Amino acid sequence: MNALEAQVNPLTTLTEEARLTLANLADAATDLTVPSIRLGVTGLARAGKTVFLTALVHNLVHGGRLPMFAAAAGHRMTGAQLQPQPDDAVPRFDYEAHVRALVKDRIWPESTRQVSELRLTIDYESASYFYRKLGPGRLHLDLIDYPGEWLLDLPLLGKDYATFSAEALRNARAATRTQIAGPFLKVLGGHDPEGQENEPAAQQLAACFKEYLAACRADAHALSMLPPGRFLMPGDLDGSPALTFAPLDIPADAPPARAGTLRAMMERRYEAYKTHVVRPFFRNHFARLDRQIVLVDVLHALNAGPHAVADLEVALSEVIGAFRPGRRSWLSSILTRRIDRILFAATKADHLHRTDHDRLEAILKRLVARAEDRARFKGAEVEVLALAAVRATREATVKHRGEELPAILGTPLPGERLNGDTYDGKSEIAMFPGDLPQDPESLFGEVESVSEDLRPSFQSAQSELQFLRFRPPELDTTAEGLTLSLPHIRLDRALEFLIGDRLA
Repeated sequence: MNALEAQVNPLTTLTEEARLTLANLADAATDLTVPSIRLGVTGLARAGKTVFLTALVHNLVHGGRLPMFAAAAGHRMTGAQLQPQPDDAVPRFDYEAHVRALVKDRIWPESTRQVSELRLTIDYESASYFYRKLGPGRLHLDLIDYPGEWLLDLPLLGKDYATFSAEALRNARAATRTQIAGPFLKVLGGHDPEGQENEPAAQQLAACFKEYLAACRADAHALSMLPPGRFLMPGDLDGSPALTFAPLDIPADAPPARAGTLRAMMERRYEAYKTHVVRPFFRNHFARLDRQIVLVDVLHALNAGPHAVADLEVALSEVIGAFRPGRRSWLSSILTRRIDRILFAATKADHLHRTDHDRLEAILKRLVARAEDRARFKGAEVEVLALAAVRATREATVKHRGEELPAILGTPLPGERLNGDTYDGKSEIAMFPGDLPQDPESLFGEVESVSEDLRPSFQSAQSELQFLRFRPPELDTTAEGLTLSLPHIRLDRALEFLIGDRLA
């Protein structure tokens, strides 16, 4: 039982664990004929979850170049086919539409807005002489896609309304957010928590709170700590009472809320949010995962500045705190599923020259250091990687003022701007995005708190870096007219870590 579970009401936790055990027993029964592995794919906004899933399936089904994926490189993987998914109540991941968007239209597919699932069945020959004699192997890979913002809701299960309010308002009043939160805080000041409950007041506060969260997530700020996650992705719950609440100013020593007050109304809806939104997600999807990849858009945070980087670090720590890591065993996989492998991946590595990829990995490793230590302590294997699930650029060397610089070539998305130029989505450009700092510590903390020897790199890192968003690549075709698989950077290494041992 992890820290999150220990904070939840013990009776509720025992009930949830009993339900999870029954669900795991049912999963184990279906695995007797063909084993399966449930891989969770998540990341905060614009981290590239949909692109990663689409590229993974496309390369496995179409035999893409995967030299570091042992089963494919050794020609032991004999095929991969999409199958009907096992969970009839979960929307199917729309792989075909996403492939069309990437390959035919050369646009990035729509972002993840709900839980979806896809089953891929892999046929393979074991590397073991003994198991190879038993016949060909088969593995169901169940891919579970869900918004990372929903993960930020899981810690709410261990927090009452007063705690949630105190944390939310402390964030809103922080120096980095006070201007963004100004309109919400002004409206908040006009409402007395001990006043009579009032539906128009609740709707006004909730609407202003949602606008504040949305503004925090905008490109200019790129902040990540934004619970409740469903406020930004309400789906069919939009307008429901469970999504119509906001934090209130509650004194630390305040007595329990009186019936009929605005505070009691907000508290009731907050608890309904946990009961009807957060807990079912934890029980039905998250707690049944075997392995997890967490995609992180480090470059997006770097573009926004040091405050966005610091906020991302806190968000990732909260996210990993909600995981159920542990060492895999035969019995545990039947009774209480644990995530035994976690991959943290810095996406959009194609926006940098390969000489900077190690530095990108070092920055991500620094961001997830606390979470990584916690997962390893619980017995899970952890890896950190820089990748591009779909490579949208090529590398080149350009001359600038007599100096040769490593550059990337690509077609910026329509409307992207750089040095006063706005691109039309048709013209390819060469650009030098800048170098990431050698020491990742130079990107953390306020400038005043950085040591003298690191201060120059800290101050220059933000000003010299510049990242554009590029269109997906135009794919080559074979002599027979077949489209080649989507190009990538280190997708094969990700596959080897996540599922390679199950194909050995």
